[in-house]
Parts: sequence; C-alpha cells; structure tokens
Amino acid sequence: MSVTTLHHHHARPALRSPGRIAAPASRVQLVAPDLRIVDSPVASVLRVACVEGPISRDSAARTTGLSIATVNRQVSALLGVGLLRERADLTASGAIGRPRVPFEVNHEPFSTIGIHIGAVVTGITVSDLRGRILGAVEIPTPGGSSEAALASVTRSAGAFAGRWHRRTPLWVGVAIGGRVDTATGTVDHPRLGWENGRVAGIIGGGLGLPISVSGHVEAMAASELLLAPRLSDTAAAQSSSGTSLYFYARETAGMALTIDGRVHTPASGPGSIAHLPTGSSALCGCGNRGCLEASVSDRAVVAAAVDRKILAPQPRPSIAAVYQAAQGGSEAARELLVERARILGRTVALLRDMFNPDRVVLGGQAFTAYPAGIPHVGEAFTAHSTLARRDIRVTGFGDRVQEYAATVVSLSALYSDPLASMRRAAA
Repeated sequence: MSVTTLHHHHARPALRSPGRIAAPASRVQLVAPDLRIVDSPVASVLRVACVEGPISRDSAARTTGLSIATVNRQVSALLGVGLLRERADLTASGAIGRPRVPFEVNHEPFSTIGIHIGAVVTGITVSDLRGRILGAVEIPTPGGSSEAALASVTRSAGAFAGRWHRRTPLWVGVAIGGRVDTATGTVDHPRLGWENGRVAGIIGGGLGLPISVSGHVEAMAASELLLAPRLSDTAAAQSSSGTSLYFYARETAGMALTIDGRVHTPASGPGSIAHLPTGSSALCGCGNRGCLEASVSDRAVVAAAVDRKILAPQPRPSIAAVYQAAQGGSEAARELLVERARILGRTVALLRDMFNPDRVVLGGQAFTAYPAGIPHVGEAFTAHSTLARRDIRVTGFGDRVQEYAATVVSLSALYSDPLASMRRAAA
C-alpha cells in the first residue's frame, strides 16, 4: 500500500470527536486507494464480519477457508485495535468456549467521511465501518480556483461530519472526475478548470485525517465489488472472479474494468471515453460533433431541451425538469430521452464487444433517474452488440452511486490493511 506524507500550510478547522488525537497541521497521510478484495487473513476476517456478522469464529473459518487458529489470531488483533467487538449476548444456549461467541464489526464508535466532487454537485457522506451511509448532503460544487473550492468543500465536510460528534472519524475518501494522481493526491479537472488541484493536501490537511483520492468511476466499480454484497439483494452482488465493465453516465461519462477482484487503475490515470463518436449532431467543446459527453451529459440534454422548446431558457432549466416533462406527457421530452438512451446503449455495446467482460454494470443518473429509458438502452445494446448477451444490469445503488463511490474510497485502506490503517488514523 502506497503511503505518502504531504506538507502544507493551511490551518485545520476543528473536527472534534472523543478519543481522537489530531495530526500535526504540517503533515498529511495520503494512502493510495486499494480498490480490490484483499485475501490476507486479517482482511478476510474483517470482510466476513462486515458481510455476515455477527458470526462465530468457526463459521468465519468455514467461510474464509482459514484455520480456526488463524481466525482466532486475527479476531484477537482486530479486537485489540477496536475494529471488532464480541457479542456474548448472542452465544447459543449451552455453547461452551470462545469460538462460539459471535463477533461483528465495532461500527458504533467510528465513522469515515466520503466526498464526491462532481462537475456540478458535490456530495458529502458519513458512513460506518460496514459501508452503511449514516447521512449525506449535497452542495453545489464551488467555483473559482481549486484552492478556494477545495477549502470550501473541506469546511462543509467538517461541519457535516461534526454532527456525529460521538463517533471518531478515521479516514476521508475523495472520489472525483478528471485525471487523478493517487500517489500525490492531485487532480487535473478540465471541466472545473483545475490543474494540479491539491485535493489530498487541502482536504486531508484541513480535516486532520488520513486521506485517499480516487477517480470516481473506478470508485463506483469498487463499490460494486466491496459494498454491493451488503445490499439486501445479494444476488445482484458482483462476483469477485472474472471481469466486469462498469459504465457511468451523468454529467460526465466514464468506464472502469474490474479483473478478478481488482479494479484496474492505470498508473498514468484513467482513460477517457468522453470523445467517443456517437453519430449525433451535438457540438462538443473540442470542435467535433457527436462526442459522447456532448451527446448524453445532463448539460447536453438540458441544452437540447431548450433548443427544442421543451424547456424555457429561464428560470435556469435542469435535467429534473426534462424528466418531469417526459413523465407529464411531453412527447418531445420523451423522444429526447429515448435518443440519449439509444446512444448509451450503442456505446455500451461498443465497449462490451471491445473488452468482452463477463458482466456489465450501468451506473449514474442517466440510467437510474429515468427508468423508462432502460428498455431503449437494452434494445440498442442488443441491436449493436455482436456477442452473445450475458450479464448486463443497472447498479443496485440507484441514484446513490456517487455516495457509495466516496464511501468505498474512505474505507478502502481500512479494508485492505486494517491494522496499519488504525495505527495511521491514531497517529
């Protein structure tokens, strides 16, 4: 796991929590996100506690394939740092010996902070160690320089997380578009006008917490891998074997690959599908017509709705107004959204045929906010894919994909190396 210490000169707003010792204001602990299922004994025991706890040691041994002695050692170590707790009250009547005492994640004393910085909206979440979101809020993504915008996001995150004053925050995770350097925690984000934005230095330093920073689509793919098994519909959970293609569309468009339990994160940063040709007539900022984002983004759909007189240019129109118009009987609005759905279906088919993954997961409000468009996505996908149809589905996280993306980044280090991460959180 890559750990970087950054130096900065920003004052840290107070984020009070019982038992927490703040890091010095001149040091930031940056840990590259580990977006994979880690099979070390300690990580396996923590994972089974997250997914199936309360669980006894012998059941955990059967589930993980570890020996009971190994499970006992890992449970003792995790109890020692406070990540697990025993539930003697759930011990079966007549059972003898500690192996029968169930254990679970000690989720009540701790929290993590997740931040998803979008092109238009920034979401802030507070989650427990099981990946369950305790609360979430959205704010407009601040304009101006990256320094000023990140400082504003930090203040909002600190104020929101402070509502859970009885919990000790352990980590902050940031999911963001653009080109992310996970080793330095910096981001180039053309849509926001950021170049070398010091995400880790400003947010991690401002909150006084260890921090991980990830590309947002990679983080969404990781949430399917690491958090989806905790959904009520476990049948929809992504398998840890084989390959998965995650396709995202909302204000931006992106894709990520998961290979055998690990999200592929290129060393030079994620690639881009923003300018894939779609055949539409939409004019892109690059000067070409028909680029993917210029055709399917929320902003592009709203602009087309104004051009077609579906929406008035004032007051400021929104994608929600387009959805409302379609649901209210506007045939023009419905046709516009069907056009987008068909472009999305054709693009997913192109990428699916290119990579031939075992599974395809569709995420983002371009899919989830207008369910009536999904059949048209499916029809276009089927018509343009040359391969036999396998597993393609819409994410089970619905409209909360951004929240869970930020959450999984805030938990990735704890899940992959729990003992070392607890030491860093206490440093």
